[in-house]
Amino acid sequence: MLPVIIAGAGPVGLALALALAGHGVPTVVLDGAEGPPPTRLARTCVVPHDLAHWARAAGGDAAAPAWAAWRVTHRGRTVLRHEHTPDTAPRHLPQHALEHALREAATREGLIRIARRHRLTDLEQRGPEVIAHSMANGPEGRPGVVRQWRGSHLVGCDGPRSTVRKLLAIPFPGRTGVERLAVATLRAELPWPDEAGLHRGLPAGEVTARPLADGLWRLDWPLPPDGGLVTPDSLLARVHATLAAWHDGEVPAYELLDTGVHVCHQRLARGWRSGRVFLAGDAAHLLGALGTQQVAEGLRDVDNLAWKLAIACHDRDAETLLDSYEAERRAAVGTRLRAVDQALPLVRGRGGLGARLTGRGRGRLALLTDSHLGLGTLGAPARYAASPLAPTLRTARSTATPVGAPVVDVPVITLAGERERLRDRLGGPLLLVLTAPGARVWDAKHWLSAGLMPELAAAADTLPLSAELLVTEEYPGAGPHTLLLVRPDGHLAAALPGADLAALRACAAALRGKIPAGADPGSDR
Repeated sequence: MLPVIIAGAGPVGLALALALAGHGVPTVVLDGAEGPPPTRLARTCVVPHDLAHWARAAGGDAAAPAWAAWRVTHRGRTVLRHEHTPDTAPRHLPQHALEHALREAATREGLIRIARRHRLTDLEQRGPEVIAHSMANGPEGRPGVVRQWRGSHLVGCDGPRSTVRKLLAIPFPGRTGVERLAVATLRAELPWPDEAGLHRGLPAGEVTARPLADGLWRLDWPLPPDGGLVTPDSLLARVHATLAAWHDGEVPAYELLDTGVHVCHQRLARGWRSGRVFLAGDAAHLLGALGTQQVAEGLRDVDNLAWKLAIACHDRDAETLLDSYEAERRAAVGTRLRAVDQALPLVRGRGGLGARLTGRGRGRLALLTDSHLGLGTLGAPARYAASPLAPTLRTARSTATPVGAPVVDVPVITLAGERERLRDRLGGPLLLVLTAPGARVWDAKHWLSAGLMPELAAAADTLPLSAELLVTEEYPGAGPHTLLLVRPDGHLAAALPGADLAALRACAAALRGKIPAGADPGSDR
């Protein structure tokens, strides 16, 4: 099997290599950096609950602590407090720490080759292959080594100035500098341990505080749109004024570790696929205003693309499947960018409609908190409601999870009798999850030969996609004997009557890109 060539060894490129390795697909990662990423504690990323598997890859609770709650205060008074459960809590860590952990995991994986100091210079598509040209920087400025790499596909994860995107001549329209933030990371004891929050009405203005590991905090202050210079003294004054407001006028002992100014851009590549070449992460989109998370969106690109590329590498004939990557992910990010564009003037404007919204419905406060709470169009994980991979089924059943949305992480039992969490089984085959009340009571050997299980187990072996059959005691909103089809990226493909094998086969064929979107295959029933 030819490898998939990945241009760029940041978090998205390394995560994609690891995800493809999990599907048995080899990769070559062209790492044009001169060394490891700089240690910048003021450059962090929030990993939402639907991407918890990547937080675990970065070291779990020790490296990426979960928030206990999200708190909003105004002039020192709490006006909202949202407690997180272990299943919904975001995790927060420095971006260099995530990249380091992913790189360490990649170096231990035999299917991943990291070509250090190799920078992509050109690419060619020749029938079933992609030829990547790279140059390795020589020591002390001497000319480097030019090399060609053969691959089945190439994915540009090479950042906002993407060479891949430029070689494909794909436009990258959008807006620059839609929001500016002064950022400081410090070690201190704040009044709300393990709680992230938005604090308004302070002498230093609005500030967002997010905990990191080891007693560290990242503080963000929105800056005026005039683009004025932020001096070290002015930033230090913000730190002191904020800490004093939280500690009855006294500035407590603290250690300032890193500072910076973060500028948020809004851009979306016009196309994410050209033949055998794809874009992902910063090469495909830029966002970050109002707390939206660029790294998280890049990791969602990875989860969406990896299983589709793996099928194309193993089985070929996957054009519809590969096209669905751009259809799903570009639409999802575009929706997020439009939501930010609509919210910014309401949140950052003075008076007018923005002021009136504070008293209506969820209003301005919701626009400031949704991205942090994972709610609404600003923060909720994408729902691929109009996916080209989903047929319309007369026998579809409803659950608390809309079709196309990420599934709830419920306990499941494998056919071998192992008890796990549903999201721990993601990233591999298609999951067929049957709701079977009482399953926890009986040993697996009893229900394997009872009811629907023999037929479902036999049907799973004949589907056009590799599939694994699981059982759960219950799923929110699903009736007994409902069969959930869960994609490898954790999104619900369909909920069906467990006995409807025709619908099961039709859904699997649609996910494989073998029947047109919207087709109704009928039913056995």
